Amino acid sequence: MTSAGDVAALLGRGDDTDLVAVAGQALPIVTAQVRGYTRGRGFSGDQPAADLDTVILTSTARLAANPENLRSEKIGDYEVQRQVVDGWTLPELAILNRYRRRAR
Repeated sequence: MTSAGDVAALLGRGDDTDLVAVAGQALPIVTAQVRGYTRGRGFSGDQPAADLDTVILTSTARLAANPENLRSEKIGDYEVQRQVVDGWTLPELAILNRYRRRAR
């Protein structure tokens, strides 16, 4: 199962204790979102299937990298555009939808 340290390592900042702390707060939120989206399918107790765990890792990394969900920041001439958490990515949806129960 994904840990906060795994999230920080994915972002190339495995030794950043502040990022690990933020990832630790984001991880249960994203895990609950994945469990809700799949309606619990793909979980064995608290343990997600390996592919769902990958979705949890990547989505948590996006949230931890930009916890304020800012689209951009500008200071003088310096401006940075950030990725915001605005739903699942297409690769994440491809995995999630394999588990999601749908009406027929």
